[in-house]
Amino acid sequence: MTTSLAPCSTPTAALLAAQQAAFRAEGPVSAATRQARLQRAIDMLVQHCDALCQAMGEDFGGRAAVFSMMNDVAGSLGSLKHARDHLTEWMPDQPRPSVSPFDNFGATAWVKYQPKGVVGIIGTWNAPVFTLLSPLASVFAAGNRAVLKPSEIAPRTAEALARAVAEFFAPEELAVVTGGPDVAADFSRQPWNHLVFTGSTAVGKRIMQAAAEHLVPVTLELGGKSPVLVGQSADIANAAERIAVGKGLNSGQLCVAPDTVWVHETQADALVGALQSAYAGLFPTIAGNPDVTPVVNAQHFARVESYVADAGARGARVLMAGDWPSAEGAAQRRMPLRIVVNPPADSEIAQHEIFGPALVLRTYRAISDAVAELNAGERPLALYYFGSDATEQQWVLDHTLSGGVSVNDVVMHPALHDAPFGGVGASGMGHYHGHEGFLEFSHARSIYSAGSHDPRREWGMLPPYTEQFAQMVRGAITP
Repeated sequence: MTTSLAPCSTPTAALLAAQQAAFRAEGPVSAATRQARLQRAIDMLVQHCDALCQAMGEDFGGRAAVFSMMNDVAGSLGSLKHARDHLTEWMPDQPRPSVSPFDNFGATAWVKYQPKGVVGIIGTWNAPVFTLLSPLASVFAAGNRAVLKPSEIAPRTAEALARAVAEFFAPEELAVVTGGPDVAADFSRQPWNHLVFTGSTAVGKRIMQAAAEHLVPVTLELGGKSPVLVGQSADIANAAERIAVGKGLNSGQLCVAPDTVWVHETQADALVGALQSAYAGLFPTIAGNPDVTPVVNAQHFARVESYVADAGARGARVLMAGDWPSAEGAAQRRMPLRIVVNPPADSEIAQHEIFGPALVLRTYRAISDAVAELNAGERPLALYYFGSDATEQQWVLDHTLSGGVSVNDVVMHPALHDAPFGGVGASGMGHYHGHEGFLEFSHARSIYSAGSHDPRREWGMLPPYTEQFAQMVRGAITP
């Protein structure tokens, strides 16, 4: 039976068709080819890092180049270099036990890891380079080709990346598609061999629904309301500083940013005061401070402000870390960190991922009560625990589920290049980084090779079946 492919009616479809044809023509993808592609991506980033950081700064309306260099460029380089240096350890066939008793006659088995083909990668605006090139490291390590779709909310970065990629790669190997929501929707509907998406849970559902049309496997990194559990044994000043640092990164516009902090009711005031002090130390001024990343656009700024205003109108206590909001700061979309204490469960800020310069603080009487509330909600991309009580720490790890965990710190586990990064449930599925990323974008192909002699006929294992064979099978049915 033969099937005809639909005509390439869009630029994305044409790129996909060209890459799939090149993939089929290439045959096995050697370790040297994979390493060369990774090295070119590394060289591309090194050569274009300043242009990319400038573009990211312009897209945000003033994000510090040093943050973009650290988060997007250095973070991506770490993923690419780790994959380059370790893929030869991941590629070899894995011998597996063969089928008994045929293994006695020379039958063998192994698993062969082969590239899936062409992978589509949809990035997001908050880390517009990292969310494309960090998964690309795993995609290239597994021997695939790729097409990137940057976020339309960061259009200057998208264009800068497209220019950089075109300089270092043929479009049949790696390409960039730019455009708005219509282009993104078309991108998600294509028959990729695998599709990666980073973004919100709501959009992730639409991506998965579109991918289902062609049974495209997906890797989804979706975020969520990542909680911080502050145990009573925690050093409050240290916890506050690390939470403030993590929340200050990109002004909370990170998928693993701390969202809701749980603290014992007797330590709440101390934690609030320490957060205010720590945040003010990091950002002594807000308006005009280049270290304070603006909220990316007016729409997202208004969204975060509405969350805070709604909570205050419903009776929640709203405190500030950082200097008083000013008209100048608002015009720049730079605002201090607002700490919203015990907002009602039905408030906007309690129900939605904040993704901006605001933080929910909730109090508990027993940490088990906090964990019970967490477990009643959606599983987050990240969970954070502070404390020196090893028994409590283990209990928290055993009784919660999240994409990843940082202990006595926040937002650090995604920097582990040799450990999987991914979500669970509403925060996503699948992984990239390290060996697990290589496996994510490889097809694990089981192979059985028969031995030189087949004993089934002489043992009565082939039709017509005998009573003797039936008794032999029955004898193998044991507990």
